Amino acid sequence: TEEGKIHKCSKAYSGQYLETYIGHHMSIHALKWNPFHPRVFLSCSADWTVKLWDRDINIPVMSFDLGNAVGDIAWSPYSSTVFSAVTADGKVHTYDLAENKHEPLCEQKVVKRAKLTHVQFNNESPMLIVGDDRGGVISLKLSPNLRKVHEPRDEEGNVVDHDPIQLQIDKMDKLLSSADTKPVKN
Repeated sequence: TEEGKIHKCSKAYSGQYLETYIGHHMSIHALKWNPFHPRVFLSCSADWTVKLWDRDINIPVMSFDLGNAVGDIAWSPYSSTVFSAVTADGKVHTYDLAENKHEPLCEQKVVKRAKLTHVQFNNESPMLIVGDDRGGVISLKLSPNLRKVHEPRDEEGNVVDHDPIQLQIDKMDKLLSSADTKPVKN
């Protein structure tokens, strides 16, 4: 909503909210579900923040202050813990939460006089596309550390048989279990 609330709605009863998620203080610009984990989604807002949510908890699991209004967010198709966000000051912020839960791995200013409004990962190639409010589109190549998949290995260093989707779900579950989601007491 423009007030910063996220409402989970029922398809059967349009006038009723199943859940309300409270965390933003200004209008929400985008919400994206994690392509690997069915409970996890991101939201971004004019309040300068990106929030990570678990659909079973109505407060954010994590919050990232990007220092400017956030126009869009996108999850990586390569990893359950990698996402990018674009801001009104022309910057792209890319996080890998499995590596660092507090700082982006990459923060780059890509336009000078425009606000970035859209971001999308390429599903086939290691690229990121960003768009601005003046109609410009910029293609960015991802660094190798943002597109490699860490596969489980045995003591000798051989890759262990595994389900790649389950590996990504387990990686996000580990991140969620490490987060403090207890409400703040006044």
